[in-house]
Amino acid sequence: MTRVLIIDDEAPIRLLCRVNLEAEGMEVSEAADGANGIEIARREQPDVILLDVMMPRLDGWEVADALLRDERTNEIPIIFLTARAEIRDRARGLDIGGVEYITKPFNPLELAPLIEALIERISQGDRDELRGEKLAELRALTRE
Repeated sequence: MTRVLIIDDEAPIRLLCRVNLEAEGMEVSEAADGANGIEIARREQPDVILLDVMMPRLDGWEVADALLRDERTNEIPIIFLTARAEIRDRARGLDIGGVEYITKPFNPLELAPLIEALIERISQGDRDELRGEKLAELRALTRE
């Protein structure tokens, strides 16, 4: 069973993700802020983290940095899930080490298949290739 940690300060977003992911047979944990998210990630070792960027006190960039510097959590794929839709924000999320960047509003029905596909690729050793593809997509957008 795929284990997902959602770190987002908005309860309705966490609920929307939880309902859709659990309907697909995934186990979901939640954190309403970055500090609790880091603690839960260290303790539960989820398969993937959905991480909001704009949160009070500890934002998603800081959370991702802390998770990726910690040997207990640095292999957990991070999917940024945020309202920050500018190309530079998307690039920052991928540069930090995220494997995907989803902007709000989003289709919650697409989350589970996306997570499963990402986990499959990462398990095959394609993490860097996946991030490279996402960065190439951003570069193509900036040329348009």
